[in-house]
Amino acid sequence: MRVIASSIRKGNIIEREDGQLYVVLTAESFFPGKGTPTTQIDMRRLSDGVKVSDRYKTTEQVERAFVEDQDFSFLYNDDDGYHFMNQASYEQIAVPADTVGDQAQWLQEGMQCILSIFNGVAVGIQLPARVTLEIIETEPVVKGQTASSSYKPAKLSNGARVMVPPHIQAGTRVVIQTEDGAYVERAKD
Repeated sequence: MRVIASSIRKGNIIEREDGQLYVVLTAESFFPGKGTPTTQIDMRRLSDGVKVSDRYKTTEQVERAFVEDQDFSFLYNDDDGYHFMNQASYEQIAVPADTVGDQAQWLQEGMQCILSIFNGVAVGIQLPARVTLEIIETEPVVKGQTASSSYKPAKLSNGARVMVPPHIQAGTRVVIQTEDGAYVERAKD
């Protein structure tokens, strides 16, 4: 399906002239005051992980691969990859670790995800926007530290490290954004 370059978003799968599939890492459109507006697309080849960057005119046509998005729930991970189950058919699928990438740290058992399927193979994954995790370790509050913009490091129950406000203590459940690992708020239990 051909679409204009400016409509491409992060996570889309596109097919380049070489016949290979690429997942979009970033897509940014530039509209200079003078000259032609362009779209810069950074992408990773699905077959071997090579990163490529292309610049298109914003109205130029790009081939978007037909990828079917399906709801799956995360089961577990092992040496074969990350295992998911289709909610409708109970079919299980193993997704390679390089497809999941650094999003793996946010996966939780039973988590609802959207897998992008191309010719029976999972080529992309979308996690929920936010996850709730418990802080297991953090530094104590330093007296006199202003609360305005000072954050302190904390370790979450999944092993990930994030920056949290000074008032957050160990044992507190917090909401984290999966896209960039940023602290959102204290969990409302």
